[in-house]
Amino acid sequence: MDIPKDHPRYKSLMTRERLAEMVERGLVTPTGLISHGRGEAYDYLMGEKSTDAALDAEKAAAAFLLRARNPVVCVNGNAAALDAERLIALAEAVPAKIEVNLFHRTPERMEGLISYLESKGAKKVLGRVPDRRIEGLNHDRALCTDEGIYSSDVIVVPIEDGDRAEALVSMGKTVISIDLNPLSRTSRTASVPISDEMSRALENMIRFIGELRGDDEAMDSAIKSFSAEGCRRGTVECICKSLMSEFDKGDE
Repeated sequence: MDIPKDHPRYKSLMTRERLAEMVERGLVTPTGLISHGRGEAYDYLMGEKSTDAALDAEKAAAAFLLRARNPVVCVNGNAAALDAERLIALAEAVPAKIEVNLFHRTPERMEGLISYLESKGAKKVLGRVPDRRIEGLNHDRALCTDEGIYSSDVIVVPIEDGDRAEALVSMGKTVISIDLNPLSRTSRTASVPISDEMSRALENMIRFIGELRGDDEAMDSAIKSFSAEGCRRGTVECICKSLMSEFDKGDE
């Protein structure tokens, strides 16, 4: 589709086109489009910008990643389609490993997504040959590698399923979620729930990694001052203020 660059929803429309293309290529499932639309609705409610709560979470996430023994960036179809380049950039900035994990898992989709990430510059992507299972899950998305997800201590899970996030937390991992919905089970479960559009979140995390690296005092402060519950509350309060401001405009 030829979308004019001066269209007020240009970026959003281009993202939708890219997701639709990835569905045709078999890398994103049709149900993934529903998931994206639901998240985009929350982004509208937050003013399509990184909130103060999101920035606090992204800074804490950067600190946790820098302190991690074996950090992992987990990638599914939607995440790869939305911004493979920044996912790879985040992994390189930490540095962290990348592992593909899918709900609708087939050998073809796994190979397709891993090859796609490699074509975008990822040096080594785990997931082709799983040798472990995430404890507490019976579905194929429990499949993982010992080198990556299974032995990770800090893991980034963009656009994640709630029960898998719960399982990872139960294994003692610090789970950093990127989920625009602050009320989702993933956000309620995650150690560091980031409610922000994925590309913005990744860009902010990469920036904070650069700012915090080597500054132990700043990393300690970012981690100790962070509250997952307080972060989610701040996000909800931001949504409420945004909605009420629209009503106030109507009364002017």
